[in-house]
Amino acid sequence: METFDVLVIGRSCLDYIAVVESFPEENKKVPLVFRMIEAGGQGGTSSCCIAKLDGRVAYVGKLGNDDEGRFCLKRFKDFDVNTEHIDVVKKGRTAVAYILVTRSNGNRTIVYEPSSLPKIEMDPTMEKIMLATKVILLDPEVTYLGSQLASISNNTVKIVYDGERWRDGIVEIMETADYFIPSSDFLGSKELGFGDLSITDKIASLNEMVRGELIVTEGASGAYYLNNGKIYNVAAPRIEVKDTIGAGDNFHAAFALAVSKGKDLHEAVKFSVAVASLSCREYGGRNGIPDIQEAIQVAEELSVQSIDCD
Repeated sequence: METFDVLVIGRSCLDYIAVVESFPEENKKVPLVFRMIEAGGQGGTSSCCIAKLDGRVAYVGKLGNDDEGRFCLKRFKDFDVNTEHIDVVKKGRTAVAYILVTRSNGNRTIVYEPSSLPKIEMDPTMEKIMLATKVILLDPEVTYLGSQLASISNNTVKIVYDGERWRDGIVEIMETADYFIPSSDFLGSKELGFGDLSITDKIASLNEMVRGELIVTEGASGAYYLNNGKIYNVAAPRIEVKDTIGAGDNFHAAFALAVSKGKDLHEAVKFSVAVASLSCREYGGRNGIPDIQEAIQVAEELSVQSIDCD
């Protein structure tokens, strides 16, 4: 069986992207600057990013047997992602997302369609694929697999989890993942009950709840992480931001690849911040992804700062 650096499991969809000068008020209208179509989804974009960075990557997910699904499949092949384990569901409908990008600052607002396709389930074939890879990257749509992965994870297969928001199965993922990587928005989840704590105190508190390493992404502020009892920050490089679609997905992708290559935590976070930032240079989550040489060069220019806890 073919081996992979990273196996990505999760969501793929079609993105309808509309760029506007300013975000419209409710019940108002604004002119369209331009529009485009791109394949999206956390797992889908992460897979393409890993491939662009010269990683050996396979994607496990489901697509509908429709025009949207065929477009998504084409984009995987454009990036040389292994697609052998994609299940094209007969009469299935590929999910879509509608995204407004504000040209002045690159911010994006997403209205997404929940998937109506069958859930991705563990089976003997998937277990074999998992054991033939170095790192498994799970996106939020497959959070429910956490408890099942506990029996598969071992010292040679590392699990990276993309923590978007609190959802069913998140506790099991916290107890299973080797690298738990939420955004800073996750720290405000009411289920955590962190209230008005500072971001560093929230990170320290969440760290007590996870088994593996905790890394927290925060947009232009880069990423925070803990190592040997200290909190560190890698700030994002100065980039002319056009569009932040896919920045988080590309961070997780770069991190998973860095782990598969044996990078230590400091180097992995720097590499991931560089890739996520550079991916914001173009519209759509995939067009701005750097090649491996550029990513390494920018990562080497970034610094790691130790932060005093409050």
